[in-house]
Amino acid sequence: MDYVKAFLVGGAFCLIGQILIDKTKLTPARILVSYVVIGVILGAIGVYKPLVEFAGAGATVPLTGFGYNLAKGVKEAVQQDGFLGILTGGLKATAGGITAAVCSGLLASVLFKPKDKS
Repeated sequence: MDYVKAFLVGGAFCLIGQILIDKTKLTPARILVSYVVIGVILGAIGVYKPLVEFAGAGATVPLTGFGYNLAKGVKEAVQQDGFLGILTGGLKATAGGITAAVCSGLLASVLFKPKDKS
């Protein structure tokens, strides 16, 4: 049942993103940034945590989950380190995801030959 919940929630995020791409003039980059910002806002006000507990990876893997982890990391770091936690908490909480993205990009650039779209 956990897989079904994750699939439905993650799929709903993807569906919303695809509808935004198809029906609006928003660029994919703006939609991605919006997802992260929405995740930060929902995480900061405490709305996203119940969704994470319900859907697991379906809520933590999409970009809204990245935003949620940023907000959660900042909250925890501010409680431990005070004002300095505002600057360091988000990076500490998301360091694994950032590292995976950079390494995947590096690997893709080594393995594949980039071409122009034209």
